[in-house]
Amino acid sequence: MAHDHHHEDVKNIKTAFFLNLFFTLFEIVGGFFTNSMAILSDAVHDLGDCLSLGLAWYFQKVSNKGSDSFYSYGYKRFSLLGAIINSIVLTVGSIFILTEAIPRILHPEKTQAIGMFFLAIVGVLVNGLAFYRLKKGSSLNEKVVSLHFLEDVLGWVAILIGSMIMYFFNVPFIDPLLSIGIAIFILSNVYKNIRQTLHIILQGIPVDIDMAEITEQLQQFKGIEHIHDLHVWSVDGNYNILTVHVVMSKSLALEKIIELKVKIRNSLKLKGIQHATIEFETLDEPCDFEYGCD
Repeated sequence: MAHDHHHEDVKNIKTAFFLNLFFTLFEIVGGFFTNSMAILSDAVHDLGDCLSLGLAWYFQKVSNKGSDSFYSYGYKRFSLLGAIINSIVLTVGSIFILTEAIPRILHPEKTQAIGMFFLAIVGVLVNGLAFYRLKKGSSLNEKVVSLHFLEDVLGWVAILIGSMIMYFFNVPFIDPLLSIGIAIFILSNVYKNIRQTLHIILQGIPVDIDMAEITEQLQQFKGIEHIHDLHVWSVDGNYNILTVHVVMSKSLALEKIIELKVKIRNSLKLKGIQHATIEFETLDEPCDFEYGCD
């Protein structure tokens, strides 16, 4: 069942990818045809979605590979690579849009409002449909992708309203204004994504993990004097890894230590730690690592 579900998830990402690809091409042509920066900047946004879907689809497949002689933690972290590549492409695209759009505010060019209006209607319909289909999906991935489409719908609604205003009034600067808005929106999203990604790559403590709480929890086990050298990091934002040195108040038989270890591991699983390496020490054992030995 789980496998089948994963297959469904990948299939949905695939559908979304091709839909987006087709739509990006449609927008690029439409943008040139109507001479609209707003539509072209939306094309950049969609190209970014396309890329992130394509990369997510590819890296989803790669990241399912287990550990091998090259990557002992497996390939989960490859999904972060997708996020970085995507962020770079979107940043370049948005800067290009800004360099084109800002001069146009000062020297507006005539755009074809009617063409923009019809493109926007198609945009709202296609993206609305895609959003509706994926919103019903159950995996986190599908939910994230569905939000992409919701953003697109909103972007198109803005273009729709803008094109109507430009049709009735002579205000051609609305078009570059919209495109600057879209570019800034894209860049703020890129900033959020890259911040999360870098935090994971630089082995920051996972956002949902409270170190003090874990320390407290571990020190409540019978027989544990104190703990140190506690580290938690995340492979890909979902799979968290912990290492810790546990100092025992008295030495225990191996069976008892194994029992304790299982208990500790289970309690950590509830806290969102999927992989734990626990080292037991006696009170007078010298601990000579460079991190956190008291």
